[in-house]
Parts: sequence; structure tokens; C-alpha cells
Amino acid sequence: MDLHQHLRLMADYHAWALDRLYAEVDALDEADYRRDCGQFFGSIHGTLNHLLLVEHLWQARLQHTVYPASGLDQEIESDRARLKQRLCGFARGWRPFVDALDPATLAGDLSYRSLQGQDYRLPYASLVLHVFNHATHHRGQASIGLLQLGRQAPVMDLPFFLNELPAHTLHAA
Repeated sequence: MDLHQHLRLMADYHAWALDRLYAEVDALDEADYRRDCGQFFGSIHGTLNHLLLVEHLWQARLQHTVYPASGLDQEIESDRARLKQRLCGFARGWRPFVDALDPATLAGDLSYRSLQGQDYRLPYASLVLHVFNHATHHRGQASIGLLQLGRQAPVMDLPFFLNELPAHTLHAA
């Protein structure tokens, strides 16, 4: 599997894993959904909001634009249903984004500025992978929040996703 195929696979996995997470999150009442569980961004809502914010930040950077954000804890969607719609929709948008990347872009670097004003120049493909790794990190935090609230944490491991794919697609993502 080449890098572009792997990025396609990770984009599909990202959307799948969020769907699995929301299957559990949707069962929470409003108080538990917003309860501070000691995560980086407090509640499950705060964690999922952060994930949406960062997806906007990185997609803008990867498109050589800037997403206006005041900080990584900025709430960009207070409504629970709308947050789910936006986050899951954004996750599904990574596949067409990745599909459209040309080999030269993937092989190159990306220059961007952090929210703190620091300039970076890093491998473009590694930063696309970072988007999916970052999401995995915070889906894990949301899973811990679910467990702390006495709920089930969904199984979101990549091998479970791969086992759901038809065999002929495993090497042709």
C-alpha cells in the first residue's frame, strides 16, 4: 500500500471510528455529556468540540489558509446535535480532500503558523496523518470519559475497521 492509499484508508477509518464513538455518546443524558471528566477539554462535549476546531485548523493550514481561532479550547459549536453533524460531516470530508492530493503536494512540505505565532515547515503527508492521529487521541479521551460515567467505551481499533472491509479493498483504499 502506498502513502496515498494509506491516507485514504485513514480518512475512512476516521469517519468510521467517530460513528462508533457517537453510537455510545448519543446515549448520554445532557448532564453527563457536559460533565467535567478531567479530560484536557473537560467534558466529552469539550473534547469533541476541540476535535472539530482542530480539524478546521488543520484543513485550513493544509489548504494554505488560516482558520480564525483564539485558542484550542475555543467553543465553536455549543449545540450537541449540530456538533455531531458538523464533526461527522467534516470527518467524511477528509476522504475527498485526500483523494484530491497530488503526489508533489504529498512529497513536499507545509509551512504554517501555530496559534501561538510560531512558524513551522514540516512534511505535508506527515501533517495529514497527524490529523487522524490527533483524532484517535481525543476519541480515546472521550472513551475514558464514557467509562468514568459508567458507560461502555466503543471498540475503535483499526483492525476492527479493516475486518469490516471487503478483502479486495484492503490494498486498494
